[in-house]
Amino acid sequence: MGGYYLIIGIIMLVSWLVSSRLKSKFEYYSNVHLRNGMSGKEVAEKMLRDNNIHDVQVISVPGQLTDHYNPADKTVNLSEAVYMQRNAAAAAVAAHECGHAVQHAVGYSMLQLRSKLVPVVSISSNLMQFVIFAGIAVMIASGSKLLLAIGVIMFAVTTLFAFITLPVEYDASNRAMKWLRDTGTVTSEEFVGVKDSLKWAARTYVVAAIGSLVQLLYFASLLMGGRRD
Repeated sequence: MGGYYLIIGIIMLVSWLVSSRLKSKFEYYSNVHLRNGMSGKEVAEKMLRDNNIHDVQVISVPGQLTDHYNPADKTVNLSEAVYMQRNAAAAAVAAHECGHAVQHAVGYSMLQLRSKLVPVVSISSNLMQFVIFAGIAVMIASGSKLLLAIGVIMFAVTTLFAFITLPVEYDASNRAMKWLRDTGTVTSEEFVGVKDSLKWAARTYVVAAIGSLVQLLYFASLLMGGRRD
């Protein structure tokens, strides 16, 4: 299993580097104050109104980078800093989460597909590590690959989910940037910060998807008779 732990180490390092870069970008653009003086909450509410969405509530949630859209109760959840602050970083995050609300309202197909996979992914993500490692032990002891095959299928589901998430996140960012630019909610200088912030946020999803794929390929190689170290 030495090869697996090496892969995990590399993935964790790359993920940490990208996350650190994202945090530094948000800190930097948090100092680029909006000329219109709008808070993240106000930006979100305006984007919802402009897209004729009147049944989604914008609320504040504790934590940092905890922002998300909840389609179940139709809420745009903004972290306290994003909710209250009046800068390019807050505008970027608020508009991005509203981008998901717009996707929900128009029936964006990839968001619908991701939502359908959530229950299956929840089960798979909770059990797959146990099933895979138990499957490896059984394979070494008896040669049976059935349990490992089940674990690999579970991992494949979570990997598929990670890749389906990519177009969902990029589309939400594109909707956010188009609205911010077309409505003049941010100036051209502020838009640079919005675009850069969302670019680095998207890269965290790219790293997660690639990391999941690499792990899946490793376990699949074991299943197909590859190295077992």
